[in-house]
Amino acid sequence: MAEKRSYLFTSESVTEGHPDKICDQVSDAILDAILKREAELQKQGYVSPDGVPANVDDVRTAIETFTTTGIITVMGEVRTQAYVDVDQIVRGVVESIGYTNDDFGFNASTCAVANYIHSQSPDIAQGVDESYEVQNGEAAADDKYDRIGAGDQGVMFGYACNETSTLMPMPIYLAHRLSERLTKVRKDGTLPYLRPDGKTQVTVRYEDDKPVAVEKVLISTQHAPEMTTPQIKSDLIQHVIAPAFDAEGVKWDGAEIFVNPTGRFVVGGPMGDTGLTGRKIIVDTYGGMGRHGGGAFSGKDCTKVDRSATYAARWVAKNIVAAGLADKCEIELAYAIGVARPLSIYVNTFDTNKVPEGDIENAVEKVFDLRPAAIIDALDLRRPIYRKTSNYGHFGRELPEFTWEKTDRADALRAACGLD
Repeated sequence: MAEKRSYLFTSESVTEGHPDKICDQVSDAILDAILKREAELQKQGYVSPDGVPANVDDVRTAIETFTTTGIITVMGEVRTQAYVDVDQIVRGVVESIGYTNDDFGFNASTCAVANYIHSQSPDIAQGVDESYEVQNGEAAADDKYDRIGAGDQGVMFGYACNETSTLMPMPIYLAHRLSERLTKVRKDGTLPYLRPDGKTQVTVRYEDDKPVAVEKVLISTQHAPEMTTPQIKSDLIQHVIAPAFDAEGVKWDGAEIFVNPTGRFVVGGPMGDTGLTGRKIIVDTYGGMGRHGGGAFSGKDCTKVDRSATYAARWVAKNIVAAGLADKCEIELAYAIGVARPLSIYVNTFDTNKVPEGDIENAVEKVFDLRPAAIIDALDLRRPIYRKTSNYGHFGRELPEFTWEKTDRADALRAACGLD
């Protein structure tokens, strides 16, 4: 009998006031505004002066945001008939986060906003609008799923496991719950001395690959200068750590608690650090549990498989675990720019599978259509839902907008594997 293995695994989360997350939110807020306005124009029957009708299906965005002391710079490429007020969107995001006072080091009313968004390259657009398969006569132009090519090449991973109710790894799931709670007690006035920037980190002990205890908790939070670390620690244990963990039914007695280990965190946000869209991709996904293809999400429309195929991979993996076919599952999808059909589909259950992995792979191909246009339709991804994804993880939050969190294909997978 194999010896029982014990180890620690740690994941981090950040609050919405973290400089990188400011940028993610700005990029996704602009995407949402474009999608919303384009859909309105389409409903009105708008046609541009050069004869192009508004159509939300034609929207393409790749928006990057950068921030540092006193400024937010927005860059990237878009294709849309819609005009949106980028300056107003940026300031609205920053204000909603809570940077409304010069004393916080950043202020929505006074920060500079620079806009360098430009039109999408036609070389990129042509492969998405008409796929490789259509251009080479391998598919009919009227097949709506074969017609649209992937917006880029790359590999995308999805992951699920039965460690939590949402089938997420426990360390990242708990770290996100702490970050959410930290923001809540700041915004509702429970701890009015807190400021927007912050990070959380949770270390979980595993035995035989099962989580058994929370070992260490770290919270670093921006605060008013008059506050002392002992007082902040006491308040966070009472108002953040205990409520967050108790709500999840997680034992944390005996866990080592670290709060602001440097002893002071007054200078934060863009005054203390620069921020950039897409620098928190591990926070956005599985906290380092499972692999990552490297692509970021925020600011990208759903034809970009960095986003849509990663959502689809999570959807597939979660349904496999929900179906009881495995205790944990990782999915890899690979795409070529302009090509509709995935180059490869890989299923890894880490030897937790209840049926042969080959049967699971065959079932996935029968139950899921993983061409980008099919993913977009199945998950309804042309809606303005994306700013909500940019904080506290794109996965493990069972909100109505997060269609990739549904386990609606579990029964079909079981049937395809010859079960039930």
